[in-house]
Amino acid sequence: MCGLAGEIRFDGTAPDVGAVARMTGCLRHRGPDGDGLWARGPVALGHRRLSIVDLSTAGAQPMVVSRAGLTIAYNGMVYNYRQLRDELHAKGHTFDSTSDTEVIVAAYAEWGTGFVEHLVGMFAIAIWEHASGRLVLARDRLGIKPLYVAEVPGGLRFASSLPAVLAGNGSDGGSVDTSIDPVAFASYMTFHSIVPAPRTILSGVGKLPPATVRVVEPSGAFSDTTYWEPRFARDPARADWSEQDWQDGFTEKLRTAVERRMVADVPVGVLLSGGIDSSLVVALLAEAGQQDLATFSIGFEAAGGESGDEFEYSDAVARHFGTDHHRIAIPSSRLLAGIDGAVAAMSEPMVSHDCVAFWLLSQEVSQHVKVVQSGQGADELLGGYSWYPPLAATPRDQAAEAYRSVFMDRRWPALQPLLGERWRSDDDTPSAFVDAEFARPGADTSVDAALRSDTTIMLVDDPVKRVDNMTMAWGLEARVPFLDHEFVEFAATIPPEQKLADGGKGVMKRAARGIVPDAVIDRTKGSFPVPAIRQLEGPYLERVRQALHAPEARERGLFDPGTVVRMLQDPNGTRTEIGANALWQLGLIEMWLQHQGVR
Repeated sequence: MCGLAGEIRFDGTAPDVGAVARMTGCLRHRGPDGDGLWARGPVALGHRRLSIVDLSTAGAQPMVVSRAGLTIAYNGMVYNYRQLRDELHAKGHTFDSTSDTEVIVAAYAEWGTGFVEHLVGMFAIAIWEHASGRLVLARDRLGIKPLYVAEVPGGLRFASSLPAVLAGNGSDGGSVDTSIDPVAFASYMTFHSIVPAPRTILSGVGKLPPATVRVVEPSGAFSDTTYWEPRFARDPARADWSEQDWQDGFTEKLRTAVERRMVADVPVGVLLSGGIDSSLVVALLAEAGQQDLATFSIGFEAAGGESGDEFEYSDAVARHFGTDHHRIAIPSSRLLAGIDGAVAAMSEPMVSHDCVAFWLLSQEVSQHVKVVQSGQGADELLGGYSWYPPLAATPRDQAAEAYRSVFMDRRWPALQPLLGERWRSDDDTPSAFVDAEFARPGADTSVDAALRSDTTIMLVDDPVKRVDNMTMAWGLEARVPFLDHEFVEFAATIPPEQKLADGGKGVMKRAARGIVPDAVIDRTKGSFPVPAIRQLEGPYLERVRQALHAPEARERGLFDPGTVVRMLQDPNGTRTEIGANALWQLGLIEMWLQHQGVR
């Protein structure tokens, strides 16, 4: 829900309201229902609104609550806001709206920076204290909602997307450094195109890490507090649980998460892929008595001998539960525009071809509903990917190297010939990052360590970011019940052998028996297929070729020219470790940089 932007000054000057207005305008697609701009002293806040809760003007932002001495700009949804409102009202707080935004303000007034621990939901928040001049930034536990930050001379800018931060620069350039961060670039090329927080691909723009509260003082000094971290370890209180106990606990926790995400003053639909994850969400909503549930599936034309849809399964689920189903078939004539649209919607380069599918799907879905639930997160939490089983027999002290061997797109030495000369290095920072991540306590086994890394890092900066960017490009809010933090906490304690059973997600498959049709549970694992990108040819290959041969690309020199030529001659001949088209990865980052005007 919505998009926010802002600037705070530390040098005694007034904020650049024009820059904040440009940043806010860049977020129009995230909030097509209204906009606001507010400035006082050293701070200016902007907001674009997608009206989901309290559709009246009383819920507009930035919201100034004078009695609390606070102003807020916020993006997201707090699912327990009604319960919190009652609790805070009993403590003496009063409310002028029925919005979750005002509840957040009251929670901050009551509990200070500990307010985030009371919020159940997804959020990126900026609160300014009128009296002290402090700015407080906060992001939800799983990083579902984004928040980008950039230091500028004498101040700080922040926004819901990286392009919005750059929009503050204006047409005359500006003060945000847009050079390529070499550490982030190394991560992009090795770590499945993921750049973990706090970095982004651009040196001058960072992102607030998930589960973080940042307090920015009027001087510009700041401190970060990490307020949540799941433990992927066994809970002694559940030591005697049977497999059935785990399955029952799984269903109970997910049922609560799904029901929470129906809180809205507008209808809520479901993105139904035909896989078990989204099918189980539909099943639990039907079980709860949800009427006239709208479901949406997408399919593409086959290419390279690869099917482009999973309608067989999504249709079966829709029939079984009697949903108002929308079967969206995308002709090839729309795919090229979909690529360009998806690239334009990306806050950061995201190589997954699913981005294009989500962008086109969201375009259609937004004509029917404003809010949908999605099945993202189940694979990362419950062991659904192919790289987890090889780790099951790996000693804990060897987990990092075992994970690198099955997950990284390329190992560092093998990457060097692909890079342009100025980008080559002996400093293997991606491997060092994995070593540090896997060395942290709180993950019992090698599988636990991999699941923790994928849930708190890969999931945040790949699938979750992808869904947020592509849905919000069309003013569509996506909610992810598998990332309910209480569900995550529970799932993290499930023994790995129960997750890896039955080819992965075993505990989920067994819990779903009798709830979801068996054909969906027993099917081969699928994906969100876009065959024309996985098998590059024709105009899609030409789009990649143009990006890699563009003058800006030659000037940047990210990739070795001879290697690029050879890859273009055999565009589908090189795959990354986990099967992605390597040429698409190269072309995608150049398409994104060129769209942003980065030189």
